[in-house]
Amino acid sequence: MSFQKLDDLGRRLEALEHALAILGADEATHMAVGGGDKRAEAMSNLAGMYHAQATAPEIRDWIEAAKASELTPDQALAVAEFERSYVNATCLPTEFVERRTATTMRSEQLWRDLRAKGDWDSFLPALEGVVALAREEAQLRADALGLAPYDALMDQFDPGNRTADIDGVFADLKSFLKGFVPEALAVQEERRAKTPRKDLNGPYPIEKQRELGLAAMRAVGFDFTHGSLAVSHHPFCGGVPTDVRMTTRYRTDQFLPSLMGVLHETGHALYEQGLPKEWSHWPLGKARGMGLHESQSLFVEMQLSRSPEFWEFMLPLVHQHLGEDAIPGWDIADILNEVNHVERGYIRVDADEVTYPLHVILRYELEQELIAGTLEASQIPEAWDAKMTEYLGISTINNPKDGPMQDVHWPAGSFGYFPSYTLGAMIAAQQWAAMERALPNATDMVRQGDFSAINQWRADNIWREASRLSTPDLITKATGEPLNADHFKAHLKRRYGRI
Repeated sequence: MSFQKLDDLGRRLEALEHALAILGADEATHMAVGGGDKRAEAMSNLAGMYHAQATAPEIRDWIEAAKASELTPDQALAVAEFERSYVNATCLPTEFVERRTATTMRSEQLWRDLRAKGDWDSFLPALEGVVALAREEAQLRADALGLAPYDALMDQFDPGNRTADIDGVFADLKSFLKGFVPEALAVQEERRAKTPRKDLNGPYPIEKQRELGLAAMRAVGFDFTHGSLAVSHHPFCGGVPTDVRMTTRYRTDQFLPSLMGVLHETGHALYEQGLPKEWSHWPLGKARGMGLHESQSLFVEMQLSRSPEFWEFMLPLVHQHLGEDAIPGWDIADILNEVNHVERGYIRVDADEVTYPLHVILRYELEQELIAGTLEASQIPEAWDAKMTEYLGISTINNPKDGPMQDVHWPAGSFGYFPSYTLGAMIAAQQWAAMERALPNATDMVRQGDFSAINQWRADNIWREASRLSTPDLITKATGEPLNADHFKAHLKRRYGRI
């Protein structure tokens, strides 16, 4: 009876999640300009209803009674996830949540205005307030979860991740990349001497780009009976598993940014569409954290879509949808020149897969110090510059706009999120290595545009597991070993190094 109450609660919460997700996706894509105020009011009320139902005091009694009753193995796991969700939802006092919301909203609004001006001094007081709240939140969560403060923040994004495990993996990867980036750049110059970069021959009409994107989505396995593609200012994958709302944006002078963005978001969508439908109303049936989610999008974008085998299949589709004269004289080497370009740069979101992890590791190291109190917000520019200079050989000391002001995460109070990006890239490479052992002809399948067996492997080993296991345990079960930087390093060497 107690489990039935939790089951019923899950269905009520799922209905509210569904409404909020679809309203949010619609707001970003189709809502009329004048609809914003009422949409915000509607979503605020729904969010309040969700929070009230998810944190009701009687839920604790239902959980304890369910734990003492006879349960199937899946029900027992479901109760454990209900409990994890409940503890995380109730460990922050209402007064703190209200204070944090007001502070981070003000900080983010200031950031939007001051980032463009690179005005660090004016932004600093707001950031100091956010950092103080982040430290407070970390301690509140640590006390409730029995974890170290920064681990408690990471656990919100990737349950089971701990600095004790990640520090060594990231240190190994950082050491490798500091030596490998110069090698990759040198190899790139040698290849460019033989195959110089060519100019894209736009314009590329948006409708033709859209048809190309839809064809790519269909090819890699997107289910259009449970999802769609629209346009937004920033690409995202939202909605719900039965109605995934994917978006992209277009430039008429280039087609690759939109196409690669579509493929990345399709990776997210495939994960959502592959989750077990019978558990969709339980926390157990949700995707297992941001690192796993990012691994699924990067698997499609990096392991598949930036490979020569993928372009053997994809290049004819480009000509079919954009026209034979879209990229005259281009072959696969020219495409790879473009999609696998490596460059030392300031901006994380624009970085290639070789340099990107160094941007993330820098932030991971700094935010641990911020939460621990060994680094103050006022010291960030110098600390940031020192790591950028050491890791990538470029200085940001007089450029806060392209340095510590570039990301929204810290202004918005999202500490513990950054590791997920690089963990996702590493997990994706490790999944590919494990999948190749199970499917030795996987590269031939990619060359032929047949992704069915590849997706079946991911469904069996990742998607259908949903949240049955912690992030580290799921990696180990799916790939046969704990997270191992060697697979990502081997992937980068094959693609960008001297073989």
